[in-house]
Amino acid sequence: MTFLRSFAFAAAFWIWAVVMHLLGVVLVLGPRPVFMAMSRVWLGGVLWLARHTAGITYEVRGEANMPDRPCIIAAKHQSAWDIFALSVLLDQPTFVLKKELMHVPFFGWFLRRYGAVPVDRKAGASALRGMLRRAKAEMARGRSVVIFPEGTRVPPGETRPYHPGVAGLYRELDVPLVPVTLNSGWFWGRRKFRKNPGTIVVEFRPAIPPGLSRREVMARLSEALERDSRE
Repeated sequence: MTFLRSFAFAAAFWIWAVVMHLLGVVLVLGPRPVFMAMSRVWLGGVLWLARHTAGITYEVRGEANMPDRPCIIAAKHQSAWDIFALSVLLDQPTFVLKKELMHVPFFGWFLRRYGAVPVDRKAGASALRGMLRRAKAEMARGRSVVIFPEGTRVPPGETRPYHPGVAGLYRELDVPLVPVTLNSGWFWGRRKFRKNPGTIVVEFRPAIPPGLSRREVMARLSEALERDSRE
């Protein structure tokens, strides 16, 4: 049964993706609010398909911990599901992502129009400066910035070194940083066809206030993400 549901989701996902990409090609040069509305429909549609074909639902906790102004969201990253969900749960956030994605045909156009924040991991300090400039510009539009500190999807129970970008954003943007824990990898694994039915838990943890030292903010972030994700 799980295999059949996974197959149904995969088929529906790609049909939906093709339809929305064709629509996106038409709208990418149109008014930005229209394109952003289309993006939200596309992303929310994936969550709907996951629920109704693969049996993957989700529960959100700690929404009261979200500041009433733009902030930095530092989340665990276990699955592609995380991007779909955070895009819908937050008010049109932008995402820090690897620069290579901006060069993918069609998809890269959409990311540019969406206002994604690319970072070239091989460019060192210059990459960090470019990321900070772009993040500041998007935050000036009233958008929160989502970053995955480990830089890639990591299976549940594992961890990777945190990249310096999260500390750079925290220092330069001078806004609260909200850790987000989740367990999506148990249900929608990295590069796995099989989707396991169940309820993903997403929790917004208490915000870390601006103004802390780099060492202190990284220690608090790591404790929140690693300890609470294991829980």
